[in-house]
Amino acid sequence: MEFVDMHEDFAFSSLRGDIISGNGQSGINMLREFEKVTIFSVVFPHIPAYTDLSDEMTKNYGFKQEGTYPEYSIMMDQFKFYYYLERSGYLRLVRRYSDINNGINFLISMEGTDVLNQPDDLYILKNLGLGAIGLTWNYDTKFAASCMSRKDYGLTGFGEELINIANKTGIIIDLAHASRKTVLEACALTKAPVIDSHTNLTALKKHTRNIDDEEIKAITETDGIIGITAIPATLNHASVDGIIENINYIGDNYGWRYVGIGTDFLGINDVPAGFENIIKMEELKSKLDHYQDVFFKNPYRIIEKILG
Repeated sequence: MEFVDMHEDFAFSSLRGDIISGNGQSGINMLREFEKVTIFSVVFPHIPAYTDLSDEMTKNYGFKQEGTYPEYSIMMDQFKFYYYLERSGYLRLVRRYSDINNGINFLISMEGTDVLNQPDDLYILKNLGLGAIGLTWNYDTKFAASCMSRKDYGLTGFGEELINIANKTGIIIDLAHASRKTVLEACALTKAPVIDSHTNLTALKKHTRNIDDEEIKAITETDGIIGITAIPATLNHASVDGIIENINYIGDNYGWRYVGIGTDFLGINDVPAGFENIIKMEELKSKLDHYQDVFFKNPYRIIEKILG
């Protein structure tokens, strides 16, 4: 079977458990069960640190949520971790679309701009192998407001320049965790398709992390895609059927060209019933009429267009 998962937290989770032979939500040996997989493998450059914002995030996410502190050296360590996995023969890093082949492929994606000093840092990150970047995680940054921002200020001037550089250098813009205004402004500005790598839909469940129909429309008008996620608190039904419900909502209302999967495995504490780990992609496939579009055709279109 073939699929693309648009968000898994391998590097951060490697500090907590065995992501090679472990039997958690995902892992290298589990991915070997599939003929061809491409994972947006996340760089999450943060150190856990409980703050007042931890309580606010816990309330919004529905489970105990850590606050964090961004750290540049952690970013570099996580890049080096992915290089180590490639050198050791576990996987292939995707620097351009033509790198994708049978087996395990990792496309490095950074979650948030917290550690960046200015927009042209992207030139350095591109040379390090970065393929996608999220404008925000859960904090205000000098580039954009997040879904957790108390004041939705959207994109800053630095944020606009970041998108321009990403378009120019071939880096995918990811709007997961972004505020509503950030999503709309980024979609209006970009010259390339954007993604929201792991989210669900306000029409089905009101949640801080979910996006509304205007945001969906804005993303699809860039020819981008929305990755439906396995975060239980964001689902109307915390089960595999809740995931199917979100996938079908986009496909039926906006077209099957615009939907994918971004599990957030290795980055979530709880999982939906019937979708406990990456092996369950087989069962998800059996419930989808348009599984080829959702599983790999749509995300490959974005990768080829931007990293081609």
